[in-house]
Amino acid sequence: MKFSEFKLSPGVFESVEAMGFEEPSPVQEQVIPIALEKKDLIACAQTGTGKTAAYLLPLMNHLEENKSDKIKGLILAPTRELVLQIDQQFQGFAYFSGLESVAIYGGNDSAIWEQQRVAIERGTNVLVASPGRLLAHINLGYVDLSDLEYLILDEADKMLDMGFVDDINKIISFLPKNKPRQTMLFSATMPSKIRVLSNTLLKNPTEISIEVSKPAEGVLQAAYLTYDGQKNKLISHLLAEKELDSVIIFSSTKIKVKELVKELQQAKFPAKAIHSDLVQAEREEVMRDFRNKKFPILVATDILSRGIDVDNIGLVINYDVPQDPPDYVHRVGRTARAKTTGVALTFINEADQARFANIEKLIEAEIFKIPNPAEIGDGPAYDPQAPSKKRHFKKQGNRKGNFQHKKKAGPYKGNRKPRTSNK
Repeated sequence: MKFSEFKLSPGVFESVEAMGFEEPSPVQEQVIPIALEKKDLIACAQTGTGKTAAYLLPLMNHLEENKSDKIKGLILAPTRELVLQIDQQFQGFAYFSGLESVAIYGGNDSAIWEQQRVAIERGTNVLVASPGRLLAHINLGYVDLSDLEYLILDEADKMLDMGFVDDINKIISFLPKNKPRQTMLFSATMPSKIRVLSNTLLKNPTEISIEVSKPAEGVLQAAYLTYDGQKNKLISHLLAEKELDSVIIFSSTKIKVKELVKELQQAKFPAKAIHSDLVQAEREEVMRDFRNKKFPILVATDILSRGIDVDNIGLVINYDVPQDPPDYVHRVGRTARAKTTGVALTFINEADQARFANIEKLIEAEIFKIPNPAEIGDGPAYDPQAPSKKRHFKKQGNRKGNFQHKKKAGPYKGNRKPRTSNK
């Protein structure tokens, strides 16, 4: 199927062509025709499947039919990073149509708050917002949602996990009661609480599911059994003598992220960190430089595990096993996007083995455990059924000072295939 087969307006289709997209992804192929008919839908699709474009293109198509400076569309997303990404993609697709969007997200910068207020009062077609910050603006009385016709919830499961359910319900209470509205809900997983929310918001929705529990086929998954004291030395082994393209290392806490990136830098590995202690401008600069290949190694908390669009990530390393199995899918989903290939490696210590077994159960696959390199030494035996309190916790080496930087050689790069939209 081709994008030309969708009944998109000339302005929207011209933008699609200008961005070089020809064939829709599976979620786009299923969502766009339904969304163009202004039907409610609930779509279960993981990150990297192209769901953002799947709802943006029909939304923009509708907005072009009846242009107005009133707020017609509202897109809610859980994090400022995802809000900014959606807003940037909207503006990219809106180049030939003249439609406008405003990003509403949190932070302690009073100048950003004022910019958001001015933009809202001036008028816009679409708000792309995190629930908490939008509600704060609404409570001050200058957000007019009386003409809203389109509501989209992206990463709905993540919003509920982050405790936004009350904020979402409060926002819904400000929407027009007797005006027809199309509502689309997108979620990477479909727990019972999402079903409850969808029953409240959607009317006779069409349901779409795109392999939500498994990483993309192009991801080569493997794991190492390591003691915590071995992890840094193992990272050094994996990164040394490689032509580094783009690598993301996920760790469970911002403290670990800070320590890890400091040691990588001391060992002359070009790395930067992103975590919640950085102000918004710093986070945007780090992400911009990473996208532009100014440095190859990004160390991050789960702030990046969902919804951040960075092309051609060749290697993802889970320094810690994710707390929740679906988060593993999101983390490794940073690589092998849009039909490329990539590598995802996970370090499993003694305490994380039962958690990793739950991940294997979720994705319905046993992930290969690679023997540790000789210089790293043996790690713990894999026995996820054993009670963690009975495991023998053995400390191997010092956590710090294990990095060694060597000459770069062969790449961690995926094989590129013809481009489709992964926005």
